[in-house]
Amino acid sequence: MQTVRSSEELARAHSDLGIGTLALVPTMGALHAGHMALLDEAKRRADKVAATIFVNPAQFGANEDFSRYPRQEKRDSRLLAEHGCDLLWMPAVEDIYPLGFATTVSVSGVSERWEGEARPGHFDGVATVVAKLLLSVRPDVALFGEKDFQQLAVIRRMAADLNLAVEIAGVPTVREPDGLALSSRNAYLSADERQRAVALPNALIAARDAILGGGSVPAALRHGKQSLVDAGFLRIDYLALVDAATLEPLDQPAGEMRLIAAAVMGNTRLIDNLAI
Repeated sequence: MQTVRSSEELARAHSDLGIGTLALVPTMGALHAGHMALLDEAKRRADKVAATIFVNPAQFGANEDFSRYPRQEKRDSRLLAEHGCDLLWMPAVEDIYPLGFATTVSVSGVSERWEGEARPGHFDGVATVVAKLLLSVRPDVALFGEKDFQQLAVIRRMAADLNLAVEIAGVPTVREPDGLALSSRNAYLSADERQRAVALPNALIAARDAILGGGSVPAALRHGKQSLVDAGFLRIDYLALVDAATLEPLDQPAGEMRLIAAAVMGNTRLIDNLAI
């Protein structure tokens, strides 16, 4: 695995990869089995695989966890090499955002509700950095986890609107044996909080089953929110049924849907979603 840290090194390494298709797995590090699932799917889809590790300051709000976000460079690099990654790019902040940087990519519509309301400016930071990563690495396909379902929708819209010659592929959420979605932020949970956090996927499953069983959507969502309160979640930012393409809320079943949720356990904000 080649490891590069600057745009100049990246350009040279890109040419060294030779001919064939290239897949990209963008990450913020603190890698887990969910990231490895992305890498495995990337290897199935392309001849060569590149990954990036960049903790993007532009997608963290003023009171969020940028400074304490886990950084495990040596461990992450080893994991990527062991899973067959061909190229790792770990740019510095000043390489992505050089002095005088003044451009923001903003995706309206699909970014405005849910995470967009809870974390103002977050998706501008995501869209801007992903656009830069895609333009720098020039992959044929880029892979993102479905756990961040709204993020995936925003990136797909951005790539289509900017005519970026890349396929944006979603990979199903990887979960712990008890159902909790894998996330780098799970490390923030205490043992007790970790045990109670499983109420989040359980609430989504119960709401899905109720809706598919013919129950009313508002009632299913109310019961789901109450189960989160009962489990000790301190704040529920949203638990909603949405159209899978537009992320507009639904009050009755229609077409391809997703249940999406975000809630805070202790000091840790968790998100999850479930297809219907």
